[in-house]
Amino acid sequence: MIKRDYYLNRMIHHMWNGEVKVITGIRRCGKSVLLFDLFYEYLLSQEVQEDHIIKIELDQRRYYKFRNPITLCEYVENLVSGKKDGKFYLFIDEVQLTTKVIDKENGDIEVSIYDMLNELKAYKNLDVYVTGSNSKGLSKDIATEFRGRATQIHVFPLSFEEFYSHVGGDERKALDTYMLYGGMPRLLALTDEKDKKDYLSSLCSELYVKDIVERNGIEREDILNDILDFLASQISSLTNPTNIANALTSIKNEKVNSTLVSNYVQHIIDSFLISMAKRYDIKGKTYFKYPNKYYYTDIGLRNARLNYRQYDPGHIMENIIYNELLRRGYSVDVGVVTDRTGGANVQKEIDFVVNDADKKIYIQSAFQMDTDKKESSELASLILTKDFFKKVIVRMDIPHNFYDDNGIFHCNLIDLLLGRVELF
Repeated sequence: MIKRDYYLNRMIHHMWNGEVKVITGIRRCGKSVLLFDLFYEYLLSQEVQEDHIIKIELDQRRYYKFRNPITLCEYVENLVSGKKDGKFYLFIDEVQLTTKVIDKENGDIEVSIYDMLNELKAYKNLDVYVTGSNSKGLSKDIATEFRGRATQIHVFPLSFEEFYSHVGGDERKALDTYMLYGGMPRLLALTDEKDKKDYLSSLCSELYVKDIVERNGIEREDILNDILDFLASQISSLTNPTNIANALTSIKNEKVNSTLVSNYVQHIIDSFLISMAKRYDIKGKTYFKYPNKYYYTDIGLRNARLNYRQYDPGHIMENIIYNELLRRGYSVDVGVVTDRTGGANVQKEIDFVVNDADKKIYIQSAFQMDTDKKESSELASLILTKDFFKKVIVRMDIPHNFYDDNGIFHCNLIDLLLGRVELF
């Protein structure tokens, strides 16, 4: 079993904090294993009795009746109410599968799983944990639905560090594999290259797309697929719904509405399949509305969307760094600085402005800096900030890390991903 110590430690840290622990993330990224195997084994190691861990898996037929939140709540209350023999733990898997129902015994009001979980967490002898794959039913409304009484733990596919801890061997060879197939946990059980590609393609078409279509009543699945392909081809590039709509209009020979595209993009984000990085004016300290950058949550899924035709290591590397920064809990934006040399006003980009509470660093992603022009280009925007925050260039073409004459830290990608360097 793959260790997910980062997430496990977060769950342990938040035990008995009086809040519902909501574990979110893209489907098949390992949320259920984290809760029902790793955390479960941890509780047993702490001498928690098995019958004090209540497990409800809503995607399993024998638990379908608990998709009714009132039925679920009454079942759990019967197990824990009035019991004085220790603490109980409630695990609910895929909580977004529950439905809203009418509570006829209490004035015919509509009741959701949030209402029932808010009721259950009032029990002092019960600690509640739920998993969910879709932010439309979960993370976007956690603050309001749980009345500010929920702790969100967002799980990503395997990081390179987690991946490498399992596969071992030559680090660069392992990274090459990771850059091609990504970190969906199931891949580690597959050895055949075709099986890996088929698995990722199946996830895209048979799971994620169908989920988005069914949950959001998508009428134009063809446009949804076109958007997914377009965003896959444009990782690390600036774009917006209008640009996407114009590109699709040209491809499909029909007018594609930008509002429709904007809605579909939001549905994709809500499914955790992609993330959006906003542009931030470093000097003006304001956000631009458009354009933004979009990154795939798993680079293997991105490559599968394009049938492995567009393998561009520089852009793939940037996507992986972005995911790694998010996984570590940082806030990440795309930085913009203006070069006014010679009276011009030229906007230049810093790949990532990374914030950790009141601390900030700038990061450039550069697969290789093999010419003076490339080096000058990568350094220029960092130097233009003219502030004292740490500046980092992550590279693949250096054997060791160093500071240059400008005080900029040049960092090897593998060292960053394996946690050998401290960013802050």
